[in-house]
Amino acid sequence: MTKPEDFKTRLKIAKSKIKNQNLSSSEKRGSFMGNAFKLGTELVAAVVVGTIIGFILDSWFGTTPWLIIIFFFLGAAAGMLNVIKAANRMQKED
Repeated sequence: MTKPEDFKTRLKIAKSKIKNQNLSSSEKRGSFMGNAFKLGTELVAAVVVGTIIGFILDSWFGTTPWLIIIFFFLGAAAGMLNVIKAANRMQKED
């Protein structure tokens, strides 16, 4: 008579292990999506800020296309450096 009770106990343990594995995989997926969103946002934000600074300086000095172009590339470079630093930091954490 202990066989069915023993089987039920083992079944409950197996179900709880499967549930824990599913939760950990969904947490990893959410963490991955958050990190990808963070990297993309850092790159876009740096380019936008650089372009806005170039636009403002162009309007002050009257050198219409040049400072926008220069600060666009500076913002892109800064964004790429931020992404590389953040990716290295994430890799060290894992």
